Amino acid sequence: MCAYEPDIDRCDCNTIHEEVVNDVREHMPEEDTLLDLADIFKVFSDSTRVKILYALFRAEMCVCDIAVLLGTTKSSISHQLRILKQVKLVKYRKDGRVVYYSLADEHVKSIFKEGLIHVCEK
Repeated sequence: MCAYEPDIDRCDCNTIHEEVVNDVREHMPEEDTLLDLADIFKVFSDSTRVKILYALFRAEMCVCDIAVLLGTTKSSISHQLRILKQVKLVKYRKDGRVVYYSLADEHVKSIFKEGLIHVCEK
């Protein structure tokens, strides 16, 4: 950091804004809820999983199609899909012997879409 830039992350105040702290504390979700939320965001830290989510954002797909699209193995895709299912970001349906994957619900579509819009902002 340059010498002339203020350290905006440092708080030197001695005043505690009790009403703000109390309001946030009152509305803070339970620890387990926050841990579940953190787990969802961890899933987005892997580029292969993000690619899978993008593919499923566009269309319902089977493991074979996703593997071809991403140029990887069915085993690798299955492993990543298992992780995405564990945090309830994807769901599946069977059609005979073929299993099709899609995003779990509109919330997942919204999270993905908003994240994409955010990173594409100029």
